[in-house]
Order: sequence, then C-alpha cells, then structure tokens
Amino acid sequence: MTIDTIILRLGEIYPPGKFTSSDPFRCLISTVLSQRTRDEVTYSATEKLFSRFGTPSEIACAGTDEIEALIREAGFYRTKAPRIKEIARIIQDEFKGKVPDNMETLLTLPGVGRKTANCVLVNGFGKDAIAVDTHVHRISNRLGLVATKTPEETEKELYRTIPKEHWKYINEFLVRFGQDICRPVGPKCGACPIIDLCPTGTSRLTGIK
Repeated sequence: MTIDTIILRLGEIYPPGKFTSSDPFRCLISTVLSQRTRDEVTYSATEKLFSRFGTPSEIACAGTDEIEALIREAGFYRTKAPRIKEIARIIQDEFKGKVPDNMETLLTLPGVGRKTANCVLVNGFGKDAIAVDTHVHRISNRLGLVATKTPEETEKELYRTIPKEHWKYINEFLVRFGQDICRPVGPKCGACPIIDLCPTGTSRLTGIK
C-alpha cells in the first residue's frame, strides 16, 4: 500500500480543483463555529453572522446576545458567542485586525486548538499544513497509515509520512470520504474505492482477522 495511491484514488473521486484561500478571519470564525456542528449548519451560521458583522472590530463591539441570536443554530452558541467576540477583540486590539499566520500565535486565541489553527493556515492563508479532525484521525488509522491514539499523534505521523504537496488537500479528501463511505459506524466497505488498500475494510468484508 502506498500513500500516493490512496491520495490519487481519493483525488479522482473528490477532485479538489484549484486551491484558493479565503478570508482568514472568516475562516477562523467559521472553524470555531464548526466545533461539534454539521457542515451545512456551520455554513448557514457563518453566513448569518457575517451578513451582519464583517470585521473583527464590528464583532468585538457587538453585543453577545446579538451574536448568540445569529449563530444559535450552530449549537453551544452560549459558549461560542463570547469566545468569538473575545477572539475578534484580541485580533483587533493586539494584531491590528489581522489574523496571525502562524501556529504558535493562533494557539494563543481562546478556543483555538491545532485542528482549528491548521484549518486557518490551509484555508485562510493557503499554507501547507494538515488539519486533523475526527474523520482524518479515524480513517488514517483504519487505512493503516498511522497507529495512533490521539489526533495530535496522528498529525505528527502524517506530517512525517505524507508528501508535502498533499498536505493541504488530505483533510478535504478524508473528510468527504468519511462522510460518504468510511463512516464511524457502518462504513460502506462494499462500495469503497480503496478497499484493496485497507487492511481493516478487507478484514470486515472477508471475516478474516
């Protein structure tokens, strides 16, 4: 099994197209909203928030209750609203309205962990980084790419084993693959395009352990 083969096949199914980065601040806030929230709900809540407030200064000056009302559908909105407001304040006051473009500084923002920071580096700044969420962690272990216990360990191992030119795309590939086929419960191994490369999937189909 080669990582290049897996990436090639997934890339044929989920073509990434030409990579373009988005606004770093919108990307940051959207990723914070996405925590424990479905993608479609995250998108809707992000649209509502940024249709009313478009800059760090505007969100920092907004009332927490108004932010809550705009992002309510995202879930955990009473926790996320003050967090978003504080992130906006820090960016406005300490970074002159510009989102930091490095891991070390991003991690100082409230509620920002490595997955969120890497998403911002990839999608906000177009940098080569690997964002490891539950899909990436689960599927990387199922495929035998890593043998790790935590997303942090998975991230470290993927940096070591995946060619750099694939870093920024691996999250998109595995997230979409995890949503469509390699689900947490009841993975659709019979429809998997890389079943021949997957030790756990082959065992599941044949009953061989």
